[in-house]
Amino acid sequence: MIDIKHEPPTVETYRRLRKDSGMSEKTIQAAEQGLGNACFDVVIYDDGYGFAMGRVIGDGGTAFQIIDVAVDPKYQGLGYGKMVLTHIMDYIEAVAVPSSYVSLIADYPADKLYKQFGFESTEPNSGGMYIKY
Repeated sequence: MIDIKHEPPTVETYRRLRKDSGMSEKTIQAAEQGLGNACFDVVIYDDGYGFAMGRVIGDGGTAFQIIDVAVDPKYQGLGYGKMVLTHIMDYIEAVAVPSSYVSLIADYPADKLYKQFGFESTEPNSGGMYIKY
C-alpha cells in the first residue's frame, strides 16, 4: 500500500535513498543534525518501505530551497518524483509570499522534471556554486 507522509525520513531511509539514487552520500552525523530542521518534508512509502522523498529548507519567507528529491531506482519512471514535487510545490504555494525565492540544484536529467513545474535555469545571469566539507 502506497502511503505519503509529510515527515522527515529516518536517517537510514535518507542515507539509502541518496546513495541508491546516485546522489552524494551524507554521514550519519550530518543526517542526524539536519533531518527535522526542514520547512517541509515528504516521504512516500510502499508497505512501510520509504522509496521516495523530498525536502524544503529555508527561512519560510524570503527563501526556499528544494533539496534531497530522490526516488529508489526500482520505483523510478513511475511518476513518484513528480508526486514528491507536487507535494513540495503545494506547500510552497501555500506559504510563499510576493518576492519569495525558490531555488534548487538539478542533477541531470532531473532538470526535465523541474521544468514541468516552471523552474528555469539561472544561466547566463547567475550560476550555482557550492563548497563541500
